[in-house]
Amino acid sequence: MNDSTITDHASHSHHGHVHPAASASDLKDPVCGMTVTAASPHHLSHEGKPYYFCSGGCKAKFAAQPQKYLRAPEAEGAPVPSPEAAPGTVYTCPMHPQIRQDHPGNCPICGMSLEPLMPSLEDDENPELKDFTRRFWWTLPLTVVVTLLAMVGHRTGWFSMATQSWIELVLTLPIVLWAGWPFFKRGWQSVVNRSPNMWTLIGLGTGAAFVYSVIATIAPGVFPPEFASMGRVSVYFEAAAVIISLTLLGQMLELKARSQTSAAIKSLLGLAPKTARRIRGDGVEEDVPLSNVHIGDLLRVRPGEKVPVDGVVVDGASAVDESMLTGEPMPVSKRPGDKLIGATLNTSGALTLRAEKVGSATVLAQIVQLVAQA
Repeated sequence: MNDSTITDHASHSHHGHVHPAASASDLKDPVCGMTVTAASPHHLSHEGKPYYFCSGGCKAKFAAQPQKYLRAPEAEGAPVPSPEAAPGTVYTCPMHPQIRQDHPGNCPICGMSLEPLMPSLEDDENPELKDFTRRFWWTLPLTVVVTLLAMVGHRTGWFSMATQSWIELVLTLPIVLWAGWPFFKRGWQSVVNRSPNMWTLIGLGTGAAFVYSVIATIAPGVFPPEFASMGRVSVYFEAAAVIISLTLLGQMLELKARSQTSAAIKSLLGLAPKTARRIRGDGVEEDVPLSNVHIGDLLRVRPGEKVPVDGVVVDGASAVDESMLTGEPMPVSKRPGDKLIGATLNTSGALTLRAEKVGSATVLAQIVQLVAQA
């Protein structure tokens, strides 16, 4: 067994148990859920069963805590996560998709904030966007004042230039130390990771301008007389303030654009119903979460309800609106033996279906995964 690169890519949204009898086309990495093949160099045996992994990292995690990632196969009646569920969320970098981890953070290569590989309906507004927006609007007035002082302060004659330097210092402090803190943090991480990026440049540029200006304001005597101009040593507080504010604005615009890319996925996730009406062995019907629907379960679909999972009609007759999948506005007649697709709308009669594909195996889930990969 040797560790090498990832062999195949697919959705990371679901943890799955790899059944030893599974074919090479439907093997799943039990740690991250990625589709793999039996030819993967990352594999091991646990309790007599072979398990295959997308990378050495996943194999190491499984070897350390195998019970954490084991799930009973669908045939044994274990619940399979529904498309809208997001257990074991994997975070990745939009610019460097090879960066993947099981918790939020920043990309070690470019410093961008990692995002969930598969968004969920429960996702709120991006917390980083909210944070940057707050930092930007709270410090924008200070940036404007500092910039105006630097541009026209010497013409107003309201106070001496030395006093103006102190005023600019006080106004710039919250901009640099609070609004710009995330940038300095990422810049430091780029140095630690030995991966210089734009945060390295921003951190060095604004930091150097600010530190130089602070020294020029507090101890102007340490500079040669040639550095003095109009009664003070020239300072660059406005440069540091403007760069940080503009960078915050750019990050806000970028994060808003990135958040819109997941809108289509969330729209698809919203097509699936949240529950299904399952018929128990004694004939009693009960509403259960979609994640608790197993292959072979009998489900009742009443008029006006959405089909919960992919299956086949075993009883009843109705017309089903499949426009969400085919675009065809006319409902399609369904009778015993006909196939049903999850998230399509039952229009008239009641149907009883037998579940054949659940969780990540449904047509809707496959569409969601393809869109997420794209």
